[in-house]
Amino acid sequence: MDKGYVHPSVLVNTEWVAEHLQHTDAIRLVESNEDVLLYSTGHIPNAVHIDWVADLNDAIRRDYLDEAEFAALMSRNGIGNDTTVVFYGDKNNWWATYAFWVFQLFGHANCRIMDGGRKKWIDEGRELTKEKPVFAATTYTPAARADYKIRAFRDQVLAHVNAGQPLVDVRSPQEFSGELLHMPGSPQEGALRGGHIKGAANVPWSRAVAEDGTFKPADDLRAIYEGEKGLSPENNVIAYCRIGERSSHTWFVLTYLLGYPNVRNYDGSWTEWGNLVGVPIENPSKQK
Repeated sequence: MDKGYVHPSVLVNTEWVAEHLQHTDAIRLVESNEDVLLYSTGHIPNAVHIDWVADLNDAIRRDYLDEAEFAALMSRNGIGNDTTVVFYGDKNNWWATYAFWVFQLFGHANCRIMDGGRKKWIDEGRELTKEKPVFAATTYTPAARADYKIRAFRDQVLAHVNAGQPLVDVRSPQEFSGELLHMPGSPQEGALRGGHIKGAANVPWSRAVAEDGTFKPADDLRAIYEGEKGLSPENNVIAYCRIGERSSHTWFVLTYLLGYPNVRNYDGSWTEWGNLVGVPIENPSKQK
């Protein structure tokens, strides 16, 4: 079904994945979840697991892996420079889009998202396995990590705020208002101050997803981001959340489904901004 996306080829459906399970030389399925133990309970056949903590993040610094580490990750998962990588995962592909975003930092162009993620695959009664596939190692040549294209840093965010440019806070309304310092259901941690970056609009990431876990049609997405919040493809947009994971989902929606050419993900997000001294914060929960 045509949902009116600007770049529809970035999505594949569950039927497409089921038909391509054995195309292991040209296609690599990657499962990436919030729950890093979920893969071991059952996954799509021939899917490898990429752990958002152990595989994508630097073990010491608050940053991502470097070019050599990315090349090693690709090699041990049998991914070549020309391999089409199809991501899926739990939480309606929240972490799948995060892994997708990190891959884009290194310029891996052949990436897709399985629309509906684990939820849709399981709801349709499709096959799961606990068998971990083993693929021959590849020789992968990474591009230089291109942070400047799709990633925003705190000084850039501050300049963005001072220029009155649009920001999208994709956290829950309770986090946005300052009532919570964390995701609902998680411990209070991560920031000394609550609230949101001055001038940000609140669009929880999950609003982009339908009940079956797939992305909503483009017209529905435009009604949310443009009709309600006044965004436009001409805007220079920065999205953020708590550590940049939920906002990667919104970055994906705006960039690929709605075709916005200038969207960056602020992965420092609220754990950085809420701990900075002197930056502009709005906190409705503290207003008299």
